[in-house]
Amino acid sequence: MISATLVLLVFILFVYNYYVRNGKNGRLINLIPGPPVYPIIGCIHPFLISRDDLWTFFTIACDTYSVIFKTWYCFVPVVYISHPDDLEVVLSNTKHNKKGFIFHMLRPLLHTGLFTSEEPKWHSRRKLLAHTYNLNIIQQFIKVLIKEGENMITSLNNSGNAVIKDLVPLLNEYMLNAVIEIGVGTSLRDLGMFQQQYREALERMHEPFISRFWKPWLYINWMFFLTSEGREYRKIVKMFEKFTDLAIIKRKFYHDCTNDKYLPNFDNDRSTKEDSSKSIGYNAKLQKNQFAMLDLLIAESRKGHMIDSDIKEEINTFIFMSYNTTMNSMCFTLALLAEHRDIQIRVRNEIRTALQNNGNKFTVELLQDLTYLERCIKESLRLYPTNFMISRIIEKDLKLNLFLIPAGTNVCFNIYATHRNCYFWPNPEVFDPDRFLPEMIQNRHPYSYLPFCAGPRNCIGQEFAMLKMKAIIALVIQHFYLEPIDYLKDVRLNVNFILRPSSSLRVKFTPICKTNASS
Repeated sequence: MISATLVLLVFILFVYNYYVRNGKNGRLINLIPGPPVYPIIGCIHPFLISRDDLWTFFTIACDTYSVIFKTWYCFVPVVYISHPDDLEVVLSNTKHNKKGFIFHMLRPLLHTGLFTSEEPKWHSRRKLLAHTYNLNIIQQFIKVLIKEGENMITSLNNSGNAVIKDLVPLLNEYMLNAVIEIGVGTSLRDLGMFQQQYREALERMHEPFISRFWKPWLYINWMFFLTSEGREYRKIVKMFEKFTDLAIIKRKFYHDCTNDKYLPNFDNDRSTKEDSSKSIGYNAKLQKNQFAMLDLLIAESRKGHMIDSDIKEEINTFIFMSYNTTMNSMCFTLALLAEHRDIQIRVRNEIRTALQNNGNKFTVELLQDLTYLERCIKESLRLYPTNFMISRIIEKDLKLNLFLIPAGTNVCFNIYATHRNCYFWPNPEVFDPDRFLPEMIQNRHPYSYLPFCAGPRNCIGQEFAMLKMKAIIALVIQHFYLEPIDYLKDVRLNVNFILRPSSSLRVKFTPICKTNASS
């Protein structure tokens, strides 16, 4: 009986395989080149290897099949594209704004916040949150980053004359402190014993899910939660939600007690510019008019635009995305500056000159004036784009340069390959910040560089992200000479939701003594 059932099941799977692969849409997909496809399992077998080896497989596939290739994950086709012309066709079209399967893996934590939501919710939420990233608000956030950056500098100086540090755990500690304080107004240090647990959980948040997502028996998302990894993942998600719920309750209670006196008032922009020296009696030592992201969302909830579940979605989105993406981008940038001493010296000289002209104070205006440092960060994001893969679902049949993509297909934008296309980026492996001089940018394809995506669903916080990276990197370069211990060419990269080193990325920090500061 059991054998007969298995035979019937296999027969049904083969029939369904033939129907999917040889139907109208299947035939269009099969015209696109790609790795060998097997019955039923498709191309899923390479994804059973480690994430380190998976990155090697991925880069080889990109080199082999050039600007477009396809894979079948069981019965689901995925098309990978990297040519800027094809990217422009998809990203500039508002009909293809629905995010693909990659982003669905974050739904258990982020639910349908701005990053993972779909129309019409995404459009209304984007419009609602746009003003939370205006320059006056960002200025308040940058103060927190500079404070944490100074804490990191002090810690490095206390280690001795020179110290070797792995960039990932070093930046992990201080960036997470800053992001939590910017997000909910409470320093992570105030969590006491819960601090380390929260930090470890955030680091592991998407590890089990993504690393095992490709196993055939876990391919259907809900099946993942029947496993031990799935149960562990649920516990982590519940811990994050508990933390966010508690932060919202405390913050709303505080504003209730002060009659909303210290909530931001977007109808009167002066509220974000007044003197912030007066302390108010909140246990997080919130300064008057020094807002957290949570305060901005509570202000919207007072107008009836959001409820607590909406606030929780956006706070979790802000913490998760700000922490992971910015931290890893800074790791790659600092490592590249360590490897290129001449460029590092030029960055340091720019910082010194800007500080001398600004009374030795770090401000948003000073950060905006660091144009060469900005070019260095942009070039780092070209070589190592944190969001190296972005996906969309094609809503209607779409003609690309070479092939017709049928409606309903998952299309992944291979940003990593786009940024290393030698036609648009001569000598693409070379770290050259001058690629981003105004005269060099002018005639370059607008979709050949997409570190923050493009089109209607581009990153809402990209200006803030750039200022965050500038603030921390400028502080480090001002106080330390950097020398490479691990070289990026020898560091293996990790295929995950974001691009990150899979091994140590160590740099030697040598303090710059005042006596030789001019050297």
